[in-house]
Amino acid sequence: MGRTREGKNAIITELKQSLSESQMAVVIDYKGLSVADITNLRRRLRPTGTVCKVTKNTLMGIAVDGDANWQAMEEFLNGSSAFLLVKEDISGAIKAYQEFQKATKKSELRGAVMEGRALSQNDVKALADLPSKEQLIAQIAGALNAVTAKIAIAINEVPASLARGLQAVADKDKENTAATESEAA
Repeated sequence: MGRTREGKNAIITELKQSLSESQMAVVIDYKGLSVADITNLRRRLRPTGTVCKVTKNTLMGIAVDGDANWQAMEEFLNGSSAFLLVKEDISGAIKAYQEFQKATKKSELRGAVMEGRALSQNDVKALADLPSKEQLIAQIAGALNAVTAKIAIAINEVPASLARGLQAVADKDKENTAATESEAA
């Protein structure tokens, strides 16, 4: 028995909600994947803040219709589709999918949509090469730490330089005083 109109509307509403919380949507062909494979994919994606939705293309088409951010997805809506809705770590999600794909060799990436633009397989692979969110945070923290260390060293160097300068002036005054006394004697 098919789904009722209310059930379909609920699914469309849920899809719209999930899309509104997502930064990127990746469309894959899941033909040949078992329930266990999809469960494995979902488990791999969970740490990256990504949700894997398997739904009919017509329902996803209705959900993205009129939404400029996701309208480009319509070109990928053919065949058996699963949608990876990435909420947080884009690079980590793509890497997790690529690892899954290497392990199963059953699914195929059709494309993705991000900020209203359709992305090809090559574009998605290029995004996977970017550092993860944690790596970027570590790099920024390291850069900030280096800057603060340099500032601290510079601040400490000012009084030390001033002290060396005053010592040099005092030594020169002593030498001049000693030279003047020896000439007077």
